[in-house]
Amino acid sequence: MNKIERADQLSRIVIGAAIEVHRELGPGLLESIYQKCLAHEIMLRGIQVRQQAEVCIRYKDLSIDEKLKCDLLVDDCLLIELKAVETILPVHKAQTISYLKLLDLPLGLLINFHEYRLVDGLHRLKFNASSSLLTSCS
Repeated sequence: MNKIERADQLSRIVIGAAIEVHRELGPGLLESIYQKCLAHEIMLRGIQVRQQAEVCIRYKDLSIDEKLKCDLLVDDCLLIELKAVETILPVHKAQTISYLKLLDLPLGLLINFHEYRLVDGLHRLKFNASSSLLTSCS
């Protein structure tokens, strides 16, 4: 299974885990709480997940000392960015796409736990490095 297929498979599992967390907790909590609970739910499903994984920034031959952190990195091939906000803005999608580019990953999930129905807060974002193609599948 290649990286794209694995990320797609993991995305379905993570969406199920996110729905379970949202079903138990509902909207209205802090993003950090959802992050810890979702990481736990993913681990309960037997999948490796890292919280606050570092995203290194490189520009040409320059390595930037400042490190960004993504919310969750699942099995080193699926990026998860979490929000608990009224509305997902273009800047939230841009942040997720930037992390995908920097981590050289094909797929990310942007999940807004503030929604009454979590399905309304799920956004699948794809990035194809070879063609610099950005696709929003929300």
